[in-house]
Amino acid sequence: MAAADTMDPALARLVRDAGCRLVGPDKGLYYNPASRYQRCQTDDAAFAKLIAQYGFAVAPSAMHSARTTGYGGFEIGLEADFTKIDSDADYWKLGTQGPQDPATKDFSIENRSPDDFLQHYALKVRKGFPFGFELTGTVGFLANTSLISAGADMRWALFEGFRRGLPAILPELAVGGSVRTVTGTEEFQLTVAGVDAQISKPLPIAGTVVLTPYAGYQWLRIFGDSGLIDLTPNTDAVNYCNFRGLNSPATPADGQGGETPPFDGQPVCAGGSQADFNNTVVFDAVRMSRHRLHFGAQLRFQMVKFGAHFVTDVVTPEDANQGEDYEIAGENKFAGLGQQWTIALDLGAVF
Repeated sequence: MAAADTMDPALARLVRDAGCRLVGPDKGLYYNPASRYQRCQTDDAAFAKLIAQYGFAVAPSAMHSARTTGYGGFEIGLEADFTKIDSDADYWKLGTQGPQDPATKDFSIENRSPDDFLQHYALKVRKGFPFGFELTGTVGFLANTSLISAGADMRWALFEGFRRGLPAILPELAVGGSVRTVTGTEEFQLTVAGVDAQISKPLPIAGTVVLTPYAGYQWLRIFGDSGLIDLTPNTDAVNYCNFRGLNSPATPADGQGGETPPFDGQPVCAGGSQADFNNTVVFDAVRMSRHRLHFGAQLRFQMVKFGAHFVTDVVTPEDANQGEDYEIAGENKFAGLGQQWTIALDLGAVF
């Protein structure tokens, strides 16, 4: 993990029973034989909350007015999003790498000072098409992590561009869909899809400047799946077992020869224990919805555009995800997770 950053995920620390392992002198996590071969249990609620907050930060921001760039129009811009997280929560302190020791280069067993905000920076390219359609492509990264995001948006302006008569008084209206996915880590896979609707109204100022306030609603669906996680990464399960192969006719269970059916394919250990093999796991998959309100304004002077944007949950993640599918041991896995919000800025050029 020498290349990891402070806010990179460290899912191996998210267990419900710390007694299943030991912390070594190098601050590594080792299997604890005194646990009587107890298997480490994943803290799936902590993983779900971590995914929920990472997902909010990389979700499509819908940072645009209802008006498209127009047929033949083109825009390129840079966007910076700053998303508040519950940085004091244990799942952030245990679930992220934290700083390295400058002398040994070892990571600590927890991140004692997680960032208060997840910072997401992205490059966006928008292109208008006939009949009010617009496509957007984006690529970005989360600061202080190895995570890279990419995605695309499609928007349809149902009502835009009227300058005379009654329609010129009414606000513009657009609907759209978008998706973002994350790469750069083997710890989890994260994809966020969204649909949104918004209204806006351009306000010309002094003939050369246009101020466009806008507001809208966005529904998100977050898909998070863990990779294969070793909860005791500093114990070599193969050596601890003194591995001789799998229990099969070629390698019987006693490791000495002769047939010992049934042949169940389990590891054959000569003088060791196969218990640590059970500490390589996957967390429960996360599927959740979020409801967001957003509003902002764009200021355009000739080709240059500047925007400011605010987005917040309408309800808490717990209220948005009710039912048995979202419960662990009878309790909602998102219980105690507060509403998040994001402040975003962008700077671009319109052609």
